[in-house]
Amino acid sequence: MRLLHTMLRVGNLQRSIDFYTKVLGMTLLRTSENPEYKYTLAFVGYGSNPEHAELELTYNWGVDHYELGTAYGHIALAVPDAAAACDKIRQAGGNVTREAGPVKGGSTVIAFVTDPDGYKIELIERSQAA
Repeated sequence: MRLLHTMLRVGNLQRSIDFYTKVLGMTLLRTSENPEYKYTLAFVGYGSNPEHAELELTYNWGVDHYELGTAYGHIALAVPDAAAACDKIRQAGGNVTREAGPVKGGSTVIAFVTDPDGYKIELIERSQAA
C-alpha cells in the first residue's frame, strides 16, 4: 500500500489552486468536472502518482465554505529552510501563522501557514528537502 492523495474540500477552486501553485510552488496536475453531481476536482502536487502523493482539491458547486471540525490536523511539507520558506510564502501573499522555530519539547524547526480555506500546513525543516 501507498498514500495516493489527500482530499480537501475548498470554497473557491481557483483561489485554492492559486495558493497551492503560486504560494507553495506545487503544480496543477489535472482537473475534472462532474456536472451531473455538481463538483470539480483539481489535483496539485510536487509530482504525480505513483512517485508522489497528490492533493485533491474538491469544489462542490455552490458551497463557499466548510466547518473544518476538530479532527483535522495539518498537511506537512519538508523545506530546506523554514524561515526562508515563511518569507517566500509571506511575499507571495500567504498567511504565516507560526514563525519558524523549534517544536515544543524538541529541536526540529517547524513553522505553520494557513491556506485560504483555513487548512493548516506545517513546514518541517529538513536538509534534504528540495
